[in-house]
Amino acid sequence: SGNCNTCRRNVIVIEKSDSRYPQQLRMISDSPERLYCIGDVGLLNMPMAAVIGSRKCSEYGKQTAMAVGKSLGMAGACVVSGMAKGIDSFGHLGALKHGGKTIAVLGCGVDICYPAENRKLYDQICTEGLVISEYPPGTAPMPYMFPQRNRIIAGLCSVVTVIEAGRDSGALITA
Repeated sequence: SGNCNTCRRNVIVIEKSDSRYPQQLRMISDSPERLYCIGDVGLLNMPMAAVIGSRKCSEYGKQTAMAVGKSLGMAGACVVSGMAKGIDSFGHLGALKHGGKTIAVLGCGVDICYPAENRKLYDQICTEGLVISEYPPGTAPMPYMFPQRNRIIAGLCSVVTVIEAGRDSGALITA
């Protein structure tokens, strides 16, 4: 199981009426009523830029995502992505590796590390960044939740960078 029971008590709930709820996200037509958060909710006030793309990326895609994450982080933007395998993970890592900030938007409960092999990255983002979800803790990932998650990534960000995405990619539907 990907559950992080130690994290459950650290979940912060931000209602749409809360002043900490991101102004830009409030503007999308189907903005979530609440956000479940683990980490530094202050990051929700930073300028945000998404780094998204293919789960199956090339070495070039990996290097590019790391470089873009690094550049955005060093420029003072918070890198937002979905913590999926591939481009998402490398965008987060590029920011973190160079002292930048990052937000992971999950398509499951905020206390569940999905995919499970991203445990180290998940733990690092919980500690040094912010993990958010519109789904209550304990909600298992289901396929329909990922397009829903993508609208939050797009809604938070002024800039969306798509690196290596196939024709039917959720990244292209979002952008």
